[in-house]
Amino acid sequence: MGRLTTHVLDSAYGRPGSNIAVELYRVAGSQLELLASTLTNSDGRCDTPLLQGEAYCSGVYQLHFHVGDYYRAGAVDLLDPAFLDVVVLRFGIDAGQEHYHVPLLVSPYSYSTYRGS
Repeated sequence: MGRLTTHVLDSAYGRPGSNIAVELYRVAGSQLELLASTLTNSDGRCDTPLLQGEAYCSGVYQLHFHVGDYYRAGAVDLLDPAFLDVVVLRFGIDAGQEHYHVPLLVSPYSYSTYRGS
């Protein structure tokens, strides 16, 4: 069965992005349907796949990473408003593929992502 996973790396400090709120939404036209909400663990990963089993289907999805809260909790002095508060990644899934891994590398002023393995 297919699955969707993610992890967060704090590239500013060279460590996993732990305790970051992550939400997964399915995009249907202009509507967002919340499918999962979790926190990253001490390794910057979610403890279970965000999407799997019968819920894993082709479509457009969004991941919301609450990185502003993460940096504020670590006593990083962010501007108000923060340059990056919630990083939103919109991507497509072809359910014919077994595994999509969508990592986030982040700092207070930049981010990057890719389709991992």
